[in-house]
Amino acid sequence: MTKMSNLLRHVKLSRLTVTSLRGLRSVCNKGNTLSKHRRCTRKRLAQAKTATKKKELPTKMTMVSDLPRDLAEDVLLRLPMTSMRAVRSVCKQWNSLSKDFFFTKKHLAQEKAAAAREFMVVMVMDYRVYLMGINLHKDVEETINCQGKLISLDDSNQVDISTVYHCDGLILCIPKDCARLVVWNPYWGQTLWFKPNSIRHEPHLYRYAVGYQNSKSCRSYKILRFVEVCAESIVEYEINELNSNSWRVLDVTSDWHILFFARGVTLKGNTYWFAIEKYGEGRSTVVEIPDFLICFDFTTERFGPRLRLPFRSYDEDTVTLSSVREEQLAVLFQREDNLHLEIWVTTKIEPEVVSWSKLFLAVDMEPLTDFQFGVTGGSFFIDEEKKLAVVFDKDKDRDNVEVQTPHHNFAYIIGEDGYFRDVDLGETSEVFDCPLGCLYVPSSVQIKQRVNKRK
Repeated sequence: MTKMSNLLRHVKLSRLTVTSLRGLRSVCNKGNTLSKHRRCTRKRLAQAKTATKKKELPTKMTMVSDLPRDLAEDVLLRLPMTSMRAVRSVCKQWNSLSKDFFFTKKHLAQEKAAAAREFMVVMVMDYRVYLMGINLHKDVEETINCQGKLISLDDSNQVDISTVYHCDGLILCIPKDCARLVVWNPYWGQTLWFKPNSIRHEPHLYRYAVGYQNSKSCRSYKILRFVEVCAESIVEYEINELNSNSWRVLDVTSDWHILFFARGVTLKGNTYWFAIEKYGEGRSTVVEIPDFLICFDFTTERFGPRLRLPFRSYDEDTVTLSSVREEQLAVLFQREDNLHLEIWVTTKIEPEVVSWSKLFLAVDMEPLTDFQFGVTGGSFFIDEEKKLAVVFDKDKDRDNVEVQTPHHNFAYIIGEDGYFRDVDLGETSEVFDCPLGCLYVPSSVQIKQRVNKRK
């Protein structure tokens, strides 16, 4: 993303009066610091003295809101998405401009172009939500850049977020207590809070997905919630349309099982999971496809057939999914016995068909980390051009196997020919919860607020 230092190089500060700088300083910390830089201050004072000698002092106080529209638009277009909330609080004119259709179109186009160079990830660490920029250049020291906390959630200081899911620029956030859910568009700062049906089982057993129904006129966004406990014969599936205020029960009968820690990935409005065969109940333990992908089609509200994986996994192996440019699916597979890691990418993925490219990456991780990435976490992302992958997990005590108490969140960057780096993301207070993330591309999708109709 473009830094504020680039912004101030392009904006002609001579067109801004001293009284206008207060508004700029309120936009973000970078603008505040740079506007107080010695060189900038010296120029401003020199201009003020010159204007005083020529008796050219303005006859009235000039505010940020008095900036010409073209200059204001130039300023705002150079600001990152994380500054938009501050921008909208500066003045009514900037608030209106930031929501203008043509401005939004330009700004989102710039954000998507930037994402091609440095993709963005919405991360959850220690129950707080962050926007991370990731640039997988081998020769760049600051590969991972924390853009800052995303704090426009209502009561964000009091709400602990445990998991996030992404679909078309919308983020589904699951609070730690699961008492209520929230769909959020960080670009607009819009949120929609709603309550799930009663939690009848352990909250951590519930899984969620966000997707949309494809239609010619518009997209209808939906939330899927389900819980499966095979040992207790518990199977419950419910769906909620965002423009309504009620949950519907789905009739789902299957011979497969989605593990409680498996996280789905949404592509083109549909969500995919790693699933396994249900054993027992008179079924044979020998099946043609024992582990596979399964897709929920949000248009038909049905699960598709089993989609074959390019490997065979066993209990305790790590299998986790990720999206590639919101068009392809990537799967990370790591064996528990020898720590061998593979990453595969689809060439075609639909609810009823899948095909795989050649092996994207294969690495012997034992000499590099000497530990397995967590089966309950392990968010990862890839850069096809640079043939690199980044995996988010905890640190581990490599010198003492008996002591496995993580103290920091880490990003592990893996490539060909033994290339390996680890990046410390900071100290963590949560021992067991791995950092979780999903690729994020901002969008102009508007979240419609529900209207409670009284009888």
